[in-house]
Amino acid sequence: MSDAIDAVVDAVTSTAPDVRDGLVGRRTYEAGANPSGERQLEADVYADELLEARLLDIDAVAGYASEERESVVRAGDGRGRYFVAADPLDGSSNLRSNNAMGTLFGVYDGALPAGGDGLLASGFVLYGPITTMIVARDGTVTESVVDSDGSRRVVTEDLRLPEEPTVYGFGGRVPQWTDAFADYVSEVESELKLRYGGAMIGDVNQVLTYGGIFGYPGLRERPEGKLRLLFEGHPIAHIVESAGGASSNGERSLLDCTPERLHERTPLFVGHEAYIDRLEAALSA
Repeated sequence: MSDAIDAVVDAVTSTAPDVRDGLVGRRTYEAGANPSGERQLEADVYADELLEARLLDIDAVAGYASEERESVVRAGDGRGRYFVAADPLDGSSNLRSNNAMGTLFGVYDGALPAGGDGLLASGFVLYGPITTMIVARDGTVTESVVDSDGSRRVVTEDLRLPEEPTVYGFGGRVPQWTDAFADYVSEVESELKLRYGGAMIGDVNQVLTYGGIFGYPGLRERPEGKLRLLFEGHPIAHIVESAGGASSNGERSLLDCTPERLHERTPLFVGHEAYIDRLEAALSA
């Protein structure tokens, strides 16, 4: 298993510079949309195709799924046992304004869709002023810098959330928030500093760096939330929980949730356990 996960992480690492370099000139929208009904940039499709080819080239990988595809792509009969789910270019709408984006992935022991208990490893690449990579496996989170040649240098061997929380960020239009959630936010905003950039990976990385809470709630007209459980919820929850934090869909850990559909959505909250506990209490009142 260790060699298989190493191979997946290495493949994502080596692909990151190509994804980043490929952003130039791919800022226009494709004619179609992804399975969630969101418009696809050329960069979304480009990153997805790169990851599919390189991950399915690994003998231990039996299948690949992404936000950009309707169904799981299988490697072939008798190939591997692990499945990789990915958001190839999280926050791609930020490309036009040249803000942060990233690549998010999870390695599952078994066919997709799967529960959070089937997640063996997770990680993300953040395309910021520098390219960094976060990987969670075996209860430990590692932070690395990804160089232009596709190699990585570990800079933090056991990343943990800071003891003192500092920042918060919540998605969704404020008029669409429920009253219970709006009341919770009014408490949080008097305690923490607002940081919200519109790319979940960038916003979660703020929480990993400075401590606090990030979330995208269920809304009045979309109680199921916006983010996908398999592609975003599980991997981000796994990373934050492995770093000493907590996750929730508003009721329980995201890792305790099993999607019935590949592209199933969920409310998503991650951060310091005390803030997650308060959130769940507020939403259940």
